[in-house]
Amino acid sequence: MTTTRTPKVNEVNEFLEIASDFEDPLEVIRESLSNSYDAGATEVEITIRDRPIGSEIIIDDNGEGMDHQDLESFFDLGNSTKRGRDDGSIGYKGHGTKIFYKSERVLVNTAKGGTNLRAQMDRPWEKLNDRTMPEYEVSERSVKEGNSGTRIQITGFKSGRGFSPTSLTYNKIEHYLKWKTLAGSTAHFFVDDFHEMEITVRLGDKIDDTRDELVTNNKLEFPPEQLEPGDGKFPESRMCKHYPPREFSVEMEEGGETTVQVVGMVGGKDARNELPTYGKHSAQFGVWLAKNHIKVERLNEAISHDNEFLHFFFIANCLDIELSANREKVRNKSSPVYQAIEEELSHYLSKVASDPWFKDYLEQRRRAKLSRRAESQRSSVEEREERIGERERFSPSNEFEVVLGLERSNREGASPEIVVEDYDPESEVDALVRQGDAIYASSIHHRLTDHFNADKPLESVDKIVCWSYGDRDQLSELERHGYHGGDVSFDLDTGRLTYENGHQQNIHVVRVRDRF
Repeated sequence: MTTTRTPKVNEVNEFLEIASDFEDPLEVIRESLSNSYDAGATEVEITIRDRPIGSEIIIDDNGEGMDHQDLESFFDLGNSTKRGRDDGSIGYKGHGTKIFYKSERVLVNTAKGGTNLRAQMDRPWEKLNDRTMPEYEVSERSVKEGNSGTRIQITGFKSGRGFSPTSLTYNKIEHYLKWKTLAGSTAHFFVDDFHEMEITVRLGDKIDDTRDELVTNNKLEFPPEQLEPGDGKFPESRMCKHYPPREFSVEMEEGGETTVQVVGMVGGKDARNELPTYGKHSAQFGVWLAKNHIKVERLNEAISHDNEFLHFFFIANCLDIELSANREKVRNKSSPVYQAIEEELSHYLSKVASDPWFKDYLEQRRRAKLSRRAESQRSSVEEREERIGERERFSPSNEFEVVLGLERSNREGASPEIVVEDYDPESEVDALVRQGDAIYASSIHHRLTDHFNADKPLESVDKIVCWSYGDRDQLSELERHGYHGGDVSFDLDTGRLTYENGHQQNIHVVRVRDRF
């Protein structure tokens, strides 16, 4: 007997997993802005306050509001009214708003077409973790035609990192907005009738009382160009060049095509510091893939290895890349479209790297680096000369200078003459020295104790050449406890070290300071 069965989805687990994918509490702001943008809002106000039961987040916008179908899409999963392609919508699977479920209560108050809808969901996160689907109640009333907009109030938001004075500030939010959300959109470079939106963020005094509010727009803007080098030690540091927006039709080997929109800049450290980066600074630059003009993930493989990605900041937007549920990564990296994008970007960025201006920038950087090195060398030599002038007698600070001291002692008539014939500081036995007609395997150190601190063997050593003995108490400890399983003793009056480990070995200790 044959039966047909339909696979089932565990709704609770699905909601719980998707909500859990959103780990950063700032993603609440990101998702709220995307929703308001898709609703056609030109003004969005976000308020975050501390409350005894957790953080309270309120999002107000003047968009077109929601009707019953839109409200269902807001709370549901997988039946979003957004198409996510040709209409410019940012989300289309309804995943983003599920971060709101990590709270004690979600309250939506929205007006559209003369109707006001009020929807309230209580204890969604608690219920999901109890394996129960949360419910929401909707009430409806009439309002004056033309009134529109939405207010979303999230009470008791749950996050391990939370909204605390140390983790959330106006400065951090501003950088996050411009780097991770549509507030840093590159769409204005490509669209004539760009949808502008004013974004206002207000934090409770317990979170950050350094100012009343943050007001910004939804545009990523580059630092001003500076094509010529500046003055000082780092003349290349503020150099900056913009590369205007370009749009490419990219054909794939297996047929079909996609469109990639690229805009960017090349600049020195000071110019890049003017960008509102978020996170580790050196991990922000290179070439970024974007969807809906919001940066998602870097594709630095598109930049040739001859050029450090650190100088580049390019954003490549394509609607055909697919994102993970939390929009932090590209999912379709093995697809033909991804491979075609990477190939096209590599070709484009190779032209940027061949730009005479970029080559001049690198040359300015190279010259400045050499100049700084030369200045540093001069300063180092002057400091060393000053130390030599101040000291009363030769006093080495490392094993290389011990070798110099040994040679100097020979020139001043020290007896017996001991000459370093071969010196390799990377070897276990780093020197061969001549005394009379014989060659001796030797170890050279600033202090005698350095040989033991380096855990070097004694079996193959005939002489240890040092400037001083070091800590006498340490040498006494070695005599009491042994070394490498053998017994060791020191007769420093005669410059002898005896080591017994199966057979007795006598090692000559040459203290160079005694030879002056």
